Amino acid sequence: MSEYAVFGNPVAHSRSPQIHRAFAAQRQQTVSYERIEAPLDNFVTRVRQFFANEGKGANVTVPFKEEAFRLCQTHSDRAQQAGAVNTLALRHGSLYGDNTDGAGLVRDLRVNLGWQLEGRRVLILGAGGAVRGVLGPLIEAGPADITLANRTEARAAELAEQFRDLGVPVYATGLDQPGKHYDLIINAISAGLTGDMPPLPDSILSDSSVCYDMVYGDQLTPFLRWAEMHGATAISDGLGMLVEQAAESFYLWHNWRPKTAPVIDALRRGTLD
Repeated sequence: MSEYAVFGNPVAHSRSPQIHRAFAAQRQQTVSYERIEAPLDNFVTRVRQFFANEGKGANVTVPFKEEAFRLCQTHSDRAQQAGAVNTLALRHGSLYGDNTDGAGLVRDLRVNLGWQLEGRRVLILGAGGAVRGVLGPLIEAGPADITLANRTEARAAELAEQFRDLGVPVYATGLDQPGKHYDLIINAISAGLTGDMPPLPDSILSDSSVCYDMVYGDQLTPFLRWAEMHGATAISDGLGMLVEQAAESFYLWHNWRPKTAPVIDALRRGTLD
């Protein structure tokens, strides 16, 4: 039986085992996929043990994505852009790292939600590792421009500078003055499901703005509640991104792309075993 896992700390909440088993069932395949809570100070050893004991592939979640990047001998272009890895695979006896977060986000926005990215003005709230992981694929989708708004403007400016030569203008600003009228607003501030969002000006919404939170859960996040209250045309959490980035990993490991819509639906209904 093929051996796969997700590494994190904590990791007990991860839905990756259910998602990957559902993908495998679509092609009548059986996989072993487990959660592994790696020690904060011993991630590298635990990963090496896993692959030495017949491991075929692994996902990596917080807080180990940057450490996973340093562990790999070779990387995909999008992992190089992100400086972080969320998917590990063995290639010719060495560890290969990929980052599927951005591709998962773009596919959820475009395919599942039907939101247009090309030519649109995009505002991203936050400038941490989650944003760095998705900026490259978002830029490739061809928006008119992207603005990064962060509590510490200097951090947003540093990240914008790193991605400024990819063909789409990337701007930086503070959260207190993010500008006006964006078509798509993506929240990547780690307020979670119950934390407090910083005050946001109503002016960032246009008559047709859509709002997306990279966090997901059983209730609306503080950002999505704000967006709904202030008249956003459509809102969505990041559950679809979770499934789509997993599908990208599955494709890397098996050279076969699963159907994601039924898995997203089952997760929404709480019926995925």
